[in-house]
Amino acid sequence: MFGSIWGYFYTSFLRYWLKWFIRQVTGKCELQRICAGYKPGAPRTTKAEYSLKNSKSKLLRAAVDVEEDGLEKHLDLVMREKNVKTQRDPTFKVNLKLCLVQITGYRNLFTSVEELRKENFDSDKVQHEEMLLKLWDLLMPEVKLESRVTKQWGDIGFQGDDPKTDFRGMGMLGLTNLVFFSENYTEEARQVLSHANHPKLGYSYAIVGINLTEMAYSLLKSGALKPHFYNTVSGRPQLQHLHQLFCYLVYKFDKFWVEEEPESIMEFNHYREKFHDNIKIQLLDPAVALTMTDSPRSN
Repeated sequence: MFGSIWGYFYTSFLRYWLKWFIRQVTGKCELQRICAGYKPGAPRTTKAEYSLKNSKSKLLRAAVDVEEDGLEKHLDLVMREKNVKTQRDPTFKVNLKLCLVQITGYRNLFTSVEELRKENFDSDKVQHEEMLLKLWDLLMPEVKLESRVTKQWGDIGFQGDDPKTDFRGMGMLGLTNLVFFSENYTEEARQVLSHANHPKLGYSYAIVGINLTEMAYSLLKSGALKPHFYNTVSGRPQLQHLHQLFCYLVYKFDKFWVEEEPESIMEFNHYREKFHDNIKIQLLDPAVALTMTDSPRSN
């Protein structure tokens, strides 16, 4: 109760006067101090985002939603409003622009991810069918599918004879993630599949992959992935960067599962949540970067 009252008092009253006082002493506005005082990446961009969103200025608040083609013009308006002269602070505009590129890029990434998630797998679409068959060929290069609908799909972790029913929750995002991992980290993907097919510690590889796609999606939607993307992508994050994060989650979850040695697959939800909590804790670190650096082939 006291925490929420203090938070309201600080953001509504105290913060404004504190910023005003520091500006009188330093001669620099809060955004200038952030851009000059924090390292590029999450330490700087998260501070700038907070400052902009909590500004009393409508113009500054609007900066986090500006489109790419209007970015330069909006930056000039921000500098005019904050009375920042390029001659006195030549790096400010460059640094703030990078922050805004990352902030708006994150928003646009979620839009792209949401569109892919809402796209249902359609057997009548050649591209969808080709992608599904490509997944099989990448994971099982020495085994030929007997038919399009077959129990063989269970060998790579699908539940039924036709995988299309398993993509309902995450749509084409789930399949695209699985293919990306198998195509870009083929050796690692086959290794993970071999662990998934272990007689005692096994799990449904494809189903778990779709489940981890949902984890990545929920972390993106909540904003928890901002520090990761701000640290690992210097410009606008793209779909491929979300796919790369998925690769990290699959690879790390497999290691986590094998090390934990669960009694059976029935304990999956428990260990899934434990793994999810571990990831969320890592994402609280301003220096976080969830990359496949400890895999045999890093990106």
